[in-house]
Amino acid sequence: GAQAGQSFKLHQPQDKVSVALGETLTLSCTTSGVADPGPVSWLKGWGCENKTIYDQREDPAPRVMRAVVGSDTDFTIHIRNFQPDDVGTYYCVKFIKRDLGVNEVCQHGSGTEVSVRETALVPGMVAAAVVLCFLLLLLGLFITLCMYRRKRQGGAGSPCPAGTAAVGSFSSVPLRCCAGTPGTPSEGLDAESSHLPSQQSSKEENDIHYADLQPLPPAPRRGRSPGTAPTEYASLRVAAK
Repeated sequence: GAQAGQSFKLHQPQDKVSVALGETLTLSCTTSGVADPGPVSWLKGWGCENKTIYDQREDPAPRVMRAVVGSDTDFTIHIRNFQPDDVGTYYCVKFIKRDLGVNEVCQHGSGTEVSVRETALVPGMVAAAVVLCFLLLLLGLFITLCMYRRKRQGGAGSPCPAGTAAVGSFSSVPLRCCAGTPGTPSEGLDAESSHLPSQQSSKEENDIHYADLQPLPPAPRRGRSPGTAPTEYASLRVAAK
């Protein structure tokens, strides 16, 4: 028994392991050589507060399974659906059965410290986040542009000469007052109306008089003497002084 115990070796190679929530935790443990009869177990923690995770003599828990079922040298286990409560230090332990059925620790590993690993963003999620940020930026620019145009168009409807008319999206053309506002006569109309004669109607101007007009008799025509040809020259008789 002493020679068998001296040739037995237990190997627990993992010092630290990080596992993301929901993934599978793998704890490695192998043995070599010959040892006295006794089970191999996995314990979480050491001392009085340890908890048995796997016992070779018993059926494993629902989330725990052997990597190589039935092996006498490979005691690697898998813990599925890793949870925050699974964080801790795990030890692979070889027990030897003594008299009266008491198990005594023969060898144990140095322990594997298990922690939670932060889930890294996959490239697809990163690309989706970038596209979403770009769309939000475009939406913000569009809303800002709409508010700017509405503000400019609202200013175009104000009274002259402060009004401006929006042209496109970025320029404006000033407008001049061409006439007075309703109810306020313009200066041009006042100047023009001041030169117009006053129109005062009288009774005589409003009366209409009718008269019988007779056609005038035709003017007598003077005949030319026979044989006289028409000439382009006119005779002018001047009285002697």
